[in-house]
Amino acid sequence: MEQFIPYIQIVAGLILLTAGGEFIVRGAVGLALLLGVSKVIVGLTIVAAGTSAPEFVVSLNASLKGTADIAMGNVVGSNIANILLILGAVAVLKPIAAGRVTVVRDGGTMLFGTVLFIGLCMFGVIERWAGGLMLCVLAAIWYFTYQHDKNTPSHASNLHEEEVDEVGEMPTGWAKPIIATLIGIVALMFGAEWLVDGGVAVAREYGVSEAVIGLTLVAFGTSLPELAASMVAAFRGHADVALGNVFGSNLLNLLVIIGGVSLIAPIPVPDQIMTSDLWIMLAVTVGLLGIAYAFRNISRVTGGAFVIAYLVYVFQLVAT
Repeated sequence: MEQFIPYIQIVAGLILLTAGGEFIVRGAVGLALLLGVSKVIVGLTIVAAGTSAPEFVVSLNASLKGTADIAMGNVVGSNIANILLILGAVAVLKPIAAGRVTVVRDGGTMLFGTVLFIGLCMFGVIERWAGGLMLCVLAAIWYFTYQHDKNTPSHASNLHEEEVDEVGEMPTGWAKPIIATLIGIVALMFGAEWLVDGGVAVAREYGVSEAVIGLTLVAFGTSLPELAASMVAAFRGHADVALGNVFGSNLLNLLVIIGGVSLIAPIPVPDQIMTSDLWIMLAVTVGLLGIAYAFRNISRVTGGAFVIAYLVYVFQLVAT
């Protein structure tokens, strides 16, 4: 029975992370709307931050436990999964419309964040000053985006409002959002603890590096909230919301998660991620933006190719 404990921890961790992400998004969005925050700001910041909360808690937990390879692998792997797996799966279900402003502005800021992150990784360690720089850059991006949405309403600003609507029915009154947020935080803490402990144990059992576990199992697990939210949106006929979700989530994964965690404890960049996965992340980011800008949509055929590419990527990681 003892040999099954890591697998039980992984499954339980994934369940708690998915549930915790849902609770924290609903609670935080409910509180923001009660405080009179506009839907554009809520969609731009709180929804994106809420769906990235599992990645943040897992990466922080891994870094504090001395398994920084999992922390870095989690973020890079999640960004790759968000593009290839989530957008691919949603596009297979329903083609995703890609507005010009959404691709150029929101996609462009995601690409800028990706290039900045890779540049900082070239130092070999994400130090505290680099984390502070990333958080400052994100604040500037949010300010620019909000001002642009306020002065020039567009499909992109509508997407931010739709992201809030897709969260679903909000808890009413003050008590329910606060309770939902607290439940989400507790679930994320325990889920992250169990997922990291189980993932490290499995990695050691099979001789797989912790970076690979972070890039595959942990990254997939922490991307589940985005996958669930995007699939539900597609079923409701709002597949284009998935594109805004991924642009916002990927930007936060790089600048807030790694930036925030590195302020607490500097994060070394594993050699494997430095030489391979950073560039794969950049390639799929550029590929997504090129396709979305050229064709103004992500078709079912493209979505299927994305999913196949993700499966090949995971297979080659595990096989090597």
